[in-house]
Amino acid sequence: MRQPEQARPVGTGNSAGRHYRAAAYWPLCAERVRERRFSLVRRGADPGEVSVFLHRVADDLTALRAELDRAREENARLKRTLRDWQSRFAPRVCR
Repeated sequence: MRQPEQARPVGTGNSAGRHYRAAAYWPLCAERVRERRFSLVRRGADPGEVSVFLHRVADDLTALRAELDRAREENARLKRTLRDWQSRFAPRVCR
């Protein structure tokens, strides 16, 4: 059985520092979804259908994570461009 890990910082900080999540929280990733297994019960869902659905969810999750990474990279690029522009033109502004 896996030992719970300590609470860890996630996301960007707030005025007091970083946000924390409970140690039991595990972010969902595609591999965890694909590997998830459920116990069989007498009148449970069809394991094949569950597996197909979990793979579909994992594929969507992978695509969303890739899109989020692209958006973060674009955001960082725009911030750098703005910072460079401000560095070049801000000293020329007269008050």
